Amino acid sequence: MLRDHCGHARYVWNLAVEQHSWWHPGRTGAPGYLEQCRQLTQARAAHPWLAAGSQTVQQQALRDFAQAMTAFFDPGNPAGRPSWRKAGRDEGFRVVGRGRQWDVRRLSRKTGQVWVPKAGWVRFRWSRALPPGAKSYRVTMDRAGRETDRRKDWAEKASTGIARRFDVIRVEELKIANMTRSAAGTRENPGRNVRAKAGLNLSRGILRSGWGLLVRRLQDKAPGRVQKIRPAFTSQRCSACGQVDRDSRESQAVFRCTACGFACHADVNAAINIAAGHAVTARGGDGAAQPVNREPQLLLQSA
Repeated sequence: MLRDHCGHARYVWNLAVEQHSWWHPGRTGAPGYLEQCRQLTQARAAHPWLAAGSQTVQQQALRDFAQAMTAFFDPGNPAGRPSWRKAGRDEGFRVVGRGRQWDVRRLSRKTGQVWVPKAGWVRFRWSRALPPGAKSYRVTMDRAGRETDRRKDWAEKASTGIARRFDVIRVEELKIANMTRSAAGTRENPGRNVRAKAGLNLSRGILRSGWGLLVRRLQDKAPGRVQKIRPAFTSQRCSACGQVDRDSRESQAVFRCTACGFACHADVNAAINIAAGHAVTARGGDGAAQPVNREPQLLLQSA
C-alpha cells in the first residue's frame, strides 16, 4: 500500500506537470488546485485502480504542485519550475493530519509508528525530529535500505551456492578501500589521478556491487578454501598462450591476443587467468583455529 501511495502521488503530480506544460502566455490560464481536485474526483470515478488509493494522498500531491508553482513564479524565490517525477527515484508522499490520522508514536529511540490512510499504523525509523505542532508529514520509501537488503540477499545466495559447488575458490585481491577512497585530497596535499578515480567512484558503483561482502561471506562459509590472486596483468595476459600485451585488450569487453589470435570476452579471459593464477595467502578462517561450518560441496572443482 505504501508503494501504491508513492505511485499514485507521482502519477497525479506528473499529470499536473503535463497540464501546465501546455500553457504559454496568451492562452487561457492552466487549471488551479481546486479545478484539478474536481478533475481528480472524475478520474477516480473512471479508474478503479486510482480510486483504490487514498484521496488524501493524491490531493496532497496536487497541493504540493500548486505550492511549487507559486514558488516558481515568486521573483524572490530561486525555486525552479516543477519537473517530472521518476519511478525509483521519487518515492514518497505527504499526508496532512486530520484528527486521529495525525498521530505519531515513539516506540524507541530509533523507531516509531505513524498512521497512514488505508495502511494503518506503519513502523518507521526516525530520521529527524518533527517540529512542535506539525500538521503534516512526508513518507519517503527507503530506497537505500532496499538496495542494501537486496545486495545482502544476493551475497548470501551466491556465496552459499559457490561454497557448495566448489572445493577451491579463487578471487581477485582487489584493494576496494583504495579504489573507493576520495582522490581529491586537500589544498595542501592534492590528490593524484583524480579524473581516473572519479570514474571509478561514479554513482558508487563499486560499493553497490558488493565485492567485499561476497568475499567475506565466502571466507565464512568456506574457511581455508578461498585463495586471493594478485590482479596484476590478469586482464592483459592471454589465457591460451600466456603472452602479456596491453594491446591485446582492444576494449573494455573484447580481448584479442596479438600473438596467437585467441579472442573472447575480456572478463572471461581474466577470470580464467585468476582461476589458474598464483595465489597469495588467503585472509580469514583457516579451518583449524576457527569453527568450520562448511556446506556440502563437490570436490576436485575450482571456481
